[in-house]
Amino acid sequence: MPTGPFPPLAAVELERAERKIGYRLPDLLRRIYTEIGDGGFGPEGGLASLTEGRRAAGDLTDWHCALSIHDQRAGWAPPRSWFYLTGGGCSMEWYVSLLAVDHPVLLYDADGWEPKRGQDSHDGLRYAASSLRQWLWTWADGDNVWDEALRTISQT
Repeated sequence: MPTGPFPPLAAVELERAERKIGYRLPDLLRRIYTEIGDGGFGPEGGLASLTEGRRAAGDLTDWHCALSIHDQRAGWAPPRSWFYLTGGGCSMEWYVSLLAVDHPVLLYDADGWEPKRGQDSHDGLRYAASSLRQWLWTWADGDNVWDEALRTISQT
């Protein structure tokens, strides 16, 4: 795991990533990627990068790249309007909706749906925080993003 964020992106690099995604990132994420760093810090294991091939010193593998996560799905890829934030352990992943008002954070459980029971991948998706800002603030305030997610999930 990196000891700090990867270097920030230039505006042109961010715009190139947004073209590949097909959506503009929320302003908060745009500022994070261009002013703080290109991933490697934040909730859970750290925000995904927007650059392929980022590698922390001493790591043997590349850091997660939000741009390639859709291409790595065999048989199912989340829509591009769900932007991959970070892994959540086991089969869990955190996403943010790029289309919904306030950009809610979504928790995806790959094991949370059964095709044999007529369910599709959407059955593994749950709202975890009402907004990206809330999810990041929970982490920045030293609280556990899972506590908020479990509260939100139990209310739905």
